[in-house]
Amino acid sequence: MGIKYMKHVKFFVFLCILTFTISCGQQKKYVEYKVKQGETMKDIAQKLDMKTKDLLKLNPDIGRKPAINSVIIIPNKKIEVKDKPVLVKEAVVVSKEKPINNEQIKKIKQKKDSLLYELKKKFVIHNVKPKETIYGLKRFYNVTQDDLLLLNPELSEGLKIGQIIKIKAIEEGEQVKVEKTNLNSIYEDIIEEDASLKMALLLPFRAKEYDSISAKEIFQNSMLANIVTDFYLGVEIAIDSLRKQGIQIDLNVFDTGRNSSKIHTILSSNDLNSNDVVIGPLYSEEAEIVAKTVKTPVVFPLYSKNQSKFSSSKLIKTSPEKKVFRDELATYVKENFTKGNLIVVGDGKIDSNISNILIKKSLESLDSVATINVLKPEKGYIAKSRFLDILKPNVDNWVILTSNDMIIVADAINSLISLPEDTNVKVFTFNKGSAFDKIDNLKLAKVNLTYVSDQYVNEASITTQLFNKQYYKKNNALPSFYATKGFDITYDILIRLASGNTLKESFDKGASYRVESKFDYSNKTNSISGNKGLFIIQYNNDLSLTRLK
Repeated sequence: MGIKYMKHVKFFVFLCILTFTISCGQQKKYVEYKVKQGETMKDIAQKLDMKTKDLLKLNPDIGRKPAINSVIIIPNKKIEVKDKPVLVKEAVVVSKEKPINNEQIKKIKQKKDSLLYELKKKFVIHNVKPKETIYGLKRFYNVTQDDLLLLNPELSEGLKIGQIIKIKAIEEGEQVKVEKTNLNSIYEDIIEEDASLKMALLLPFRAKEYDSISAKEIFQNSMLANIVTDFYLGVEIAIDSLRKQGIQIDLNVFDTGRNSSKIHTILSSNDLNSNDVVIGPLYSEEAEIVAKTVKTPVVFPLYSKNQSKFSSSKLIKTSPEKKVFRDELATYVKENFTKGNLIVVGDGKIDSNISNILIKKSLESLDSVATINVLKPEKGYIAKSRFLDILKPNVDNWVILTSNDMIIVADAINSLISLPEDTNVKVFTFNKGSAFDKIDNLKLAKVNLTYVSDQYVNEASITTQLFNKQYYKKNNALPSFYATKGFDITYDILIRLASGNTLKESFDKGASYRVESKFDYSNKTNSISGNKGLFIIQYNNDLSLTRLK
């Protein structure tokens, strides 16, 4: 009995020692750390030389932006800034073969350049850059994967950096400029493991105001109610899609009500800095108030003529400025016009006159252009005879409309659809507003109207079909413009943040394409980031639309 009893005691003591040893080991392995002002989990992880996701796993209840003086658990090692990497000189490999002299190198390069030059005569080509994907090239050049594989069988093994690939054959008569840095980097969607995000959405739902009114009456009488509701439904689809990809998203929705007084209440009663991003408010003056108060990025979701006056560097403009539309058209014409006749048509008003001057100045640098004719109305309209005096037969006549005046636009289109058989015309505009909506599409197709837009939808694309299917399943209706806008903006912003980078860092990594939008943000230090992502779209004779760029 005594021996058996002693064995039990020894085993118990052994367990106690083992438990104590393990406990001590754990106490030494992890320690508490008090968060300093301005520190994020990413900052702390970098100082500890560990991954952000591993630090978040140790602190599952703490977000990416912990509050000052909050206590977290970290590995028990001294926090210090990581040493700068040591630069190692490349090893010099001595070849046993006879070395190639400079003259031979020059000849090889000339031969390579000559082959590339000949290739560019027949095909649109692209030089593959780091992190580019076939999916991204498809979206950028508006081609299918089968098209790319047919021209480049080697793509079945994947893209390789520096690889020259053929995008599409150049049709006879088609003019394509040689690629310089033809393609900005295409943003690659990368999701950090265990990505966790917190987002605030500020929209004028006006719930209290509409509390006693029927839904039918609200949506029949209020355009704003329709815009806000549709935008929110698009946001929901985006968040659902990202959650299915493993991103944890905490969404906080705030009703900004009718006026700015509600904004101040929201800001004083809630810590919006705990969010990774704020989308909204919808009004420019309210967006500025929020941006001047919080430290987190504030995404302005819709276009406002006042957005050019924004001053806070934390604001992100998702809709391009109107001048960017004009610059985009001028760039496209410069890159694609080779010979013929250029005519700029305005309405005589200040904005149109300024555009006339700037476009004319930009295009005068073209060697292929001898003169650029500018037409303005006389007695309120432009007579057809004035066009006939300038238009030339058997050459390309490109007409650029800088007006959105209903009468001027209608007169110009009507004059240009009934010309002599040997006179071809193509009409361009960067300002396809309401004036063009009043004109029959058959007329626009006849002049191959080519315009700049911040939206383009390819109904045949898998991305579009998937979004439409998800939206219809949840809402029993097809998405509106504002629903798609809500989806595109929310999806793009959150998936960029899910990479572990800040938004500003992600903007440097390239342009992205979503259902109907392109996001190509400017990113200058201490300045507002603005989207400059635009499409060039052409009406075809069969009334279909083609994306040219």
